[in-house]
Amino acid sequence: MRIEVVQGDIAALAVDAIVNAANPALAGGGGVDGAIHRAAGPELHAACKAIPMVAPFVRCPVGEARITPGFALPARYILHTVGPVWTGGRDGEPERLAACYDTCLRLAAEHDLAAIAFPAISCGVYGYPPDDAARIAVASLRAWRETLPERVVLCAFDAAMAERYRREIGDALGFD
Repeated sequence: MRIEVVQGDIAALAVDAIVNAANPALAGGGGVDGAIHRAAGPELHAACKAIPMVAPFVRCPVGEARITPGFALPARYILHTVGPVWTGGRDGEPERLAACYDTCLRLAAEHDLAAIAFPAISCGVYGYPPDDAARIAVASLRAWRETLPERVVLCAFDAAMAERYRREIGDALGFD
């Protein structure tokens, strides 16, 4: 797996799938979730609404993922995952964040997707500390042992998050 970092709009990336940092109802919202819903078009809302609820107002529990077409996006698919809300780190947040990456990678492999892009899951309104989130993201990707995806893009909205990802990738490779 090749891991790269880009700064920009994840909804504009031409990859097999982008990952949406979604809410449990898959109802669209703010941040990256809202941007993806707006860019994909109204068909995305209908596709998400068609995913069955597994609990009241929950189509996708924290740490799991669901797949939909990309509709008007350059990406063919959207992998929707729900990250944990940060409550101090004592409620299993690190494990649940790592599960987001694992379930998305598993879905990518199941659907023969060679290239996927991840946003900084849980780092917006969910309040996850960005340094910790970057460390978990890179460690989760490094632990993946399947052949697919071949290429993973860590898409950062701002320069500070892009630098965090680059630092973690360098540290994982043994660079200072």
